[in-house]
Amino acid sequence: MSFLGFGGGGNQPQVSSQQKVQAAEAELDLVTDMFNKLVDNCHKKCINTSYTEGDLSKNESTCLDRCVAKYFEANVKVGENMQQIGQNFQTAGRL
Repeated sequence: MSFLGFGGGGNQPQVSSQQKVQAAEAELDLVTDMFNKLVDNCHKKCINTSYTEGDLSKNESTCLDRCVAKYFEANVKVGENMQQIGQNFQTAGRL
């Protein structure tokens, strides 16, 4: 007895271990890229490059907190919009 999607009963294509590894690597690359962009953008925006102090100032710390929060909020909204576009595209393909 096989269940749908487990062993060949459904319409779902089987995903090989190699494909799973490739998908995980691609996701890791995307997350790493996003993190690097976040660090670069927020550093440029919030940190004084003269480095007069070893620690972050209160203003720098507050700026970084806000910058990171906005970056993640924007990323979530873009992801939601992309997901909606994908769903609309799939729905349009079924008509």
